Amino acid sequence: MTISIITATYNSAATVRDTLECIARQDYGNVEHIIVDGLSKDNTLSIVSEFPHVSKVLSEKDKGIYDAMNKGVGLASGDVIGILNSDDFYCSPKVLSLVMAAFEDPAVDAVYGDLHYVQQQNTDKITRKWKAGRFRPNSFYYGWMPPHPAFFVRRKVYEQAGLFNTSLRSAADYELMLRVLLKHKMKAAYIPHVLVKMRAGGMSNATLKNRFRANREDRQAWELNQLKPYFFTIWLKPVRKIFQFIIR
Repeated sequence: MTISIITATYNSAATVRDTLECIARQDYGNVEHIIVDGLSKDNTLSIVSEFPHVSKVLSEKDKGIYDAMNKGVGLASGDVIGILNSDDFYCSPKVLSLVMAAFEDPAVDAVYGDLHYVQQQNTDKITRKWKAGRFRPNSFYYGWMPPHPAFFVRRKVYEQAGLFNTSLRSAADYELMLRVLLKHKMKAAYIPHVLVKMRAGGMSNATLKNRFRANREDRQAWELNQLKPYFFTIWLKPVRKIFQFIIR
């Protein structure tokens, strides 16, 4: 089986080399790496050109990161699709082999693992540990979600459940995983290992205003799927993040 990894870039020269190198080092042989660039003005594409493993590059104006991800899904030819942001990287060369081993079970539609947040400059310094744990039917109702960079699906999942909803600015990944796992009840397998390191600093948590907007979008994600959360569900989601700092 082939796995397609999509990386959306825009002026990513400061970090994208780590992303490219981690995929070039993977010991799984059948990897299609797709770069979707939003017309970077720095030397992002020059750095990308140094890596012969990159299969496809698309550079054109987009409507945001989720639009770029959707374009990447459209370009992907792999049996399995993962998305790795341009400031994230896999923890070891064995990550994709672990993921694809889990997909050897034909009943599995999605695979996910754990994630560590690290400092921007010192990526050996862990700032937060996201231990996803096993998915259960009621997990989303208690504020659970898997880390999106460590979330992989069969290509048919996008064909059946649809792409990212670009009307959501920060919660499109949450809405997609909610749609796939809860609404469509697709089977997920959990790998109890850290798969991805992610540089700290996310759009939804950058300011208190962004956090409130993210909460509104989280609620909208349920409404879009005709699902009804508990009254505390949306607020439990950010509260669960506190424990990711405590378990350090």
